[in-house]
Amino acid sequence: MLVELLSELEDEAPSGFWERLCEAVCRLSSMERAVLFLYDDARHRVRAMGGYGVDPSTFAHVHITLEMAPIAQRAFAEDRVVEVSDRIGYWVPGELAELFGLTTLTCTPLSAAGRWLGVVIADRGGGHFELTEAESHAMWMLGKTAALAASARLATRQQERARQLTDRIDFARDVHERVIQRLFGVSLALGSDRELTRTERERCRAETRAALAELRSALQRPLAPAKRATDTTLREELERLALRYRGCPLRVDWEQGVRVAPDIEPIAQSVLAEALRNAHKHARPTRVDVRVALHDGAFLLDVVNDGIVDGPRGTGMGLRLAAFEALQLAGVVEFGVQEEGTWRVRLVVPIERS
Repeated sequence: MLVELLSELEDEAPSGFWERLCEAVCRLSSMERAVLFLYDDARHRVRAMGGYGVDPSTFAHVHITLEMAPIAQRAFAEDRVVEVSDRIGYWVPGELAELFGLTTLTCTPLSAAGRWLGVVIADRGGGHFELTEAESHAMWMLGKTAALAASARLATRQQERARQLTDRIDFARDVHERVIQRLFGVSLALGSDRELTRTERERCRAETRAALAELRSALQRPLAPAKRATDTTLREELERLALRYRGCPLRVDWEQGVRVAPDIEPIAQSVLAEALRNAHKHARPTRVDVRVALHDGAFLLDVVNDGIVDGPRGTGMGLRLAAFEALQLAGVVEFGVQEEGTWRVRLVVPIERS
């Protein structure tokens, strides 16, 4: 079974692989239900990525972190399968315990090379039990297999990002060496006090045309980052984040008939998550207004909160990255303090783009 799982690392979609792994945990032990929780670096949160004997979408709205799950901390620290039967509400978040309706629970760590990537939570359908040594070892080995898969996918994404960064550095170097240098020479000639000769004016015109041609050639490079896949929608993220940030009273104004285009979904979800994260971290809001609408032929996402306590904030890295991503769609991200003492984050993306 381990060989079969490893052979599917490249052939099967990630969700299918995680489900097969949860099935393997149950088949190689006496477990009846298993759910795999993995850290999603695209959404910056832990998600239920696959399951067996239970629908992983049941846990879509469960907010869980390492601090909220001592059972996961212990499994990672000791690098073994942990089994608990007492005080389940202490070991895992109460919502998770209620959904499982369990009395004994196991936690298999997914770790590799010192990196903690996720866990597999499994049980026998709610009854008391004790794991045998063989079962524990099989589950631990499957956890290592899952960690190998997650590490391989993470390494692939990091290599792709490194390649894109190298391409952008090369682009900036070429623009500087081929375009800026030409235009700098032209500016020196035009900035001189003496009258230019006909030959010098022709030379400036030729240099300017050459600079424009080289710039046009450079801009034809495919430097835009690959579109991030998302298996959720902006509406679903609004519901999930409303549950996560319960201290931020959300008021949503979704204009009737507005639909979010698939290519806008990733950036819209990123901006929404970053705006609510900042409101929760830097303010004590009495209200957070979220508006989704169409304005002058563009998609508009507007997030406004009051209760600023840290004073005017600088440019956060999350919003900087979101602003760069929006540029790839000919859009813009604006943020800052308003006159009435509120903080606004706004995303505007043209619907019709050439």
